[in-house]
Parts: sequence; structure tokens; C-alpha cells
Amino acid sequence: MAVRASFENSNEVGVFSRLTNSYCLVALGGSENFYSVFEAQLSKHIPVVHATIGGTRICGRVTVGNRHGLLVPSITTDQELSHLRNHLPEGVRVQKVEERLSALGNCIACNDYVALVHTDLDRETEEVIADTLQVDVFRATVAQKVLVGSYCVLTNQGGLVHARTPMQDMEELSQLVQVPLTAGTVNRGSDIIGAGVVANDWAAVCGMDTTATEIGVVESIFKLSTAGGMQSALIDTIM
Repeated sequence: MAVRASFENSNEVGVFSRLTNSYCLVALGGSENFYSVFEAQLSKHIPVVHATIGGTRICGRVTVGNRHGLLVPSITTDQELSHLRNHLPEGVRVQKVEERLSALGNCIACNDYVALVHTDLDRETEEVIADTLQVDVFRATVAQKVLVGSYCVLTNQGGLVHARTPMQDMEELSQLVQVPLTAGTVNRGSDIIGAGVVANDWAAVCGMDTTATEIGVVESIFKLSTAGGMQSALIDTIM
């Protein structure tokens, strides 16, 4: 099921949170109801952890992870690193990455099996990604844009990409990641998918401005739909 949330009047939920199948990070501080949306959806299954990275709250844009591990940038303090290691499940490896392109969440999109990465990422970083997250790594672009993490969200069920991604590119990417992809928008027409929605195999959280039609697309591609999932989208369109 997909739900809406906002962080201090910002609809960019993907900037302030990182969601995987084994844990969820949310930014420290901010509105308690942002945190409670994640708690209500996830806390029965996975830990929801408050975190800062290098003293900033944009943990969704500077980290990347899946159920095997979490990669954090070089700005992460030792205290933050130990906090993450103490609160994440035991099987999850937390690894600091010395990478010039330090907004890892903007440069990498991954699920539990495959990672799409920025074309200019260091070779060493590529090896760390493959090793820590246990994924196959492919350098790629989405709609001619190198920030794959900003314009693509992947789960093991499917992927949502930038609305203007050509059909041929989408088919090629789909072959690479071995899950179905669809082009779409979030937050009432925003192309920046990574900032507007976070998803795992059974839940998704979108920005508060996301329309019922957009939520219908999110639920459909990530296979979160309950029966009548498109009903709200139809009602929204008719109104």
C-alpha cells in the first residue's frame, strides 16, 4: 500500500528517508507525524531508525542501501556510524565510502540484486557497492540524465523512472535490472522520482502532493495494489 507524507511542509520524502526491505532511516527532528507514517506502515516488520549523516538531515540523498547493507558518505561521523550499526539488523553491513560524488542516493539506484550507478563513479566505489550490497553493478543513465538515483526508484518488484524516458531506454534498463519498469511522475507532475517516493517490496511513501492517479501507478508498478487499487485513481479522474 502507498501512503502520503510530508516532512516540515516538504513533499520530498525521498530526501529525508531511506527505505529498504530490512530497515528504514528517517531524518532526525522534523515533524513527528512524518515519523509516525513510517512507524505505522513498517514497525511491525523492520526497524525505523532516526539518523543524521554528517550532521545533515538529508539522509535519503546521501545514503544508499538494500537489505544486505548501507553505504554512507565520507562526511558521516564515527558517532553516526556507530549509531547506525547499533540500530540496524545484524545482517546489514554499514560501510563508509570515500567517493567524490558524495550524494550517493542521487548517484545510485538499487534493489537487492542490481544497482544502476552514475557513469563517473570511481572504480573502487563500484567494487564497494558490489561487495557491501551484494549486487551486480551497471553504469547507466535515465532519460539521458546521469543522476540515476534521483530519476529512478527500484524495488525487487519493479521500477519507476523519469516520465520522459524513451521506450527503448526503458526496455534496455528493464533487461539490465530484470524487473518491469514504467515511466511516471510524483508530487503532481514532478520528474524527480527519487525525491518524491520511497518504496520497498510491500510499502511505499509518497509526497503529500502526489495525486491519486500517481499513487495508482506507484502501487501498480511496485505491486502494492490491494483489490480496487485503481478505484481511487478513477474517482480522482472523474472528479
